[in-house]
Amino acid sequence: MTFWLIQALNGISYGMLLFLLASGLSLIFGVMKILNLTHGSFYLLGGYFGLVVLQETGSFILAVLGASLAIALIGIVIERFFLRRFHLQQLPQVLVTFGFLFIFSDIATVIWGANPQTMPRPELFAGSLQFAGFYYPTYRLFIIGFGLCVAAFLWWLQDGTRVGAMLRASVDNEEIARALGINVSLLFTLVFGLGAFLAALGGVMGGPILGVYPGADFEVLLLGFVVVIIGGLGSLKGALFGGLVVGLLDNFGKVFFPELALFTIFAPMALILAIRPAGLFGRE
Repeated sequence: MTFWLIQALNGISYGMLLFLLASGLSLIFGVMKILNLTHGSFYLLGGYFGLVVLQETGSFILAVLGASLAIALIGIVIERFFLRRFHLQQLPQVLVTFGFLFIFSDIATVIWGANPQTMPRPELFAGSLQFAGFYYPTYRLFIIGFGLCVAAFLWWLQDGTRVGAMLRASVDNEEIARALGINVSLLFTLVFGLGAFLAALGGVMGGPILGVYPGADFEVLLLGFVVVIIGGLGSLKGALFGGLVVGLLDNFGKVFFPELALFTIFAPMALILAIRPAGLFGRE
């Protein structure tokens, strides 16, 4: 029983990190219809920036905020000066973001090298907590709680605020939203920045568990797409559910079927696509 509970908690904590990544990816596509392949770079750069801030200041909180805000600014620049000129042109958008993915990957390798680096855990969550007769890392429990708080905040932002109402109006009919006086261009920029912020947040929070290393951007981007395909593009509820499903499948697959670890993730995705192409919570 203890074994199953530990592995389930490991899968849930990993799923929360995937949710942080996929929520931004899903949010950007749902609002702006941009398939942002640079999202993996935002995750990787967030981890590296967080590591630098942590080494310089010794504060994990400053590392989280500083790195996430810096990557959000980079995302805003990319959207404002590169993607804006290809509005609703999906092929050019994919090519531009794919190009930035390689550019940022090479830059990160040149600056930080090719060796994996691990971010130390914050002192407050460095120990273990006795839980149901066994000890479990406090930091992983913190990630689960933190992910749920982020999910609740995003739900409130989308469904319970004026900004969320303007976003929904812009998604449903951009032309009418502009006619009503909504600054759709500014909203799109802020959404892209928020998506980059969430990806970087996942990179910093995942640093103490997964480490930061070249190639992590491609790996998490692939898993992020699996999450949003299962949950449905543009759905925050789907991103949360899909993140938990992929996190659990990935963890249990590596434990019981290490040689078929990828199969345990992609087989359910293919099955869901065959039954419901829009995803479990996506719009038909």
